[in-house]
Amino acid sequence: MNDSSWGSPPHAGSRAGYWGPADQGPVQGAAPAGPAYDAPEAQQTRPMPIVPDVPAHGGNQDDDRGAARLGGPLFHDEKYGNAPYGGEPHGLAAHGDDTPTAQPPAAAPQNPEPMPDAPHPAPAPQKKSAGRDLGAAIGVGVGLGAVIVASLFVVKAVFVGVVAVAVVVGLWELTSRLQERKGIKAPLVPLAVGGAAMVVAGYVRGTEGAWVAMALTALAVLVWRMTEPPEGYLKDVTAGVFAAFYVPFLATFVALMLTADDGAFRVMTFLVLTVVSDTGAYAVGWRFGRTKLAPRISPGKTREGLLGAVAFAMVVGALCMQFLIDDGAWWQGLVLGFAVAASATLGDLGESMIKRDLGIKDMGTLLPGHGGIMDRLDSLLPTAPVVWLLLVLFVGSG
Repeated sequence: MNDSSWGSPPHAGSRAGYWGPADQGPVQGAAPAGPAYDAPEAQQTRPMPIVPDVPAHGGNQDDDRGAARLGGPLFHDEKYGNAPYGGEPHGLAAHGDDTPTAQPPAAAPQNPEPMPDAPHPAPAPQKKSAGRDLGAAIGVGVGLGAVIVASLFVVKAVFVGVVAVAVVVGLWELTSRLQERKGIKAPLVPLAVGGAAMVVAGYVRGTEGAWVAMALTALAVLVWRMTEPPEGYLKDVTAGVFAAFYVPFLATFVALMLTADDGAFRVMTFLVLTVVSDTGAYAVGWRFGRTKLAPRISPGKTREGLLGAVAFAMVVGALCMQFLIDDGAWWQGLVLGFAVAASATLGDLGESMIKRDLGIKDMGTLLPGHGGIMDRLDSLLPTAPVVWLLLVLFVGSG
């Protein structure tokens, strides 16, 4: 505390920053002690209060309140003006007793640096992301749905052609990824021809035609691969037979559903329940998902999403069986919806296993916002035989 806080400014002859008797030693910037201090001019100043001696242990003392100023090596993060860390702050003399002088404090810097240990602001919470172009996905989905519905209810044979084309494209995506990522050369030509024939045979000749076409396709894969060197023959034909079963054979059950009198409505029920199951799993899982369902296979799937898929599919299944299927009952729809949710989820996980093994995210890029054809068939393919079988058990094959 300086003299100005006690009254008028000190006379030029007085010692600035008086903090005690003169025997404390000279103060930097003050007049030397001696007779000059007892001059008459010094009587014009207001008497100063007696300030106790500086404690023996030293330290920076505050003003007349007697509170000790925090300082020393323990508080090196403090800044006094432009003094560096650990240096002498402005306004303090280099005395052994750390006695302050009357030097005015330096002006605060215009842009003080932040304290090294100042807490960083918490990052802003990020919104959940759907992970895909939702607008493109909806547009492509609506377009595909329009093509399917138009072909399904106008000319059944056209719908069978749509299924055959989807099978061929799916086989091309699967065999291409196998060759790119694993060096497996599953013969595409016999698979594509046999796969399309399998779907048509199922529609025309029923289950017997589908099984015969499957057997002939497997035989064609074995023979076709013989035209190349024997290295890798076993893995190539094994992958070819697997592809023939996984894509065209399972898709044949869609054609089998179509042969019934209410076949168009059976296929529509199958498609709607699968889409509703996927949508329910996505919506509930994205909003409420916390517990991972199978983190090593598909980290994005949650148990809450599975419950959403089951709930949505059971409700819609009851409505479809009650109003779309001849002689159907609502309770049958509950069973059908539950089975569809289970098979669709397993089908999705199955293709996720394949993609994890191949080290890819999508099977293709043909459908914006969806990936490839196989990325849309993953839930449909294993669900087709489940729906066909339950419908046959509930209301028959006619």
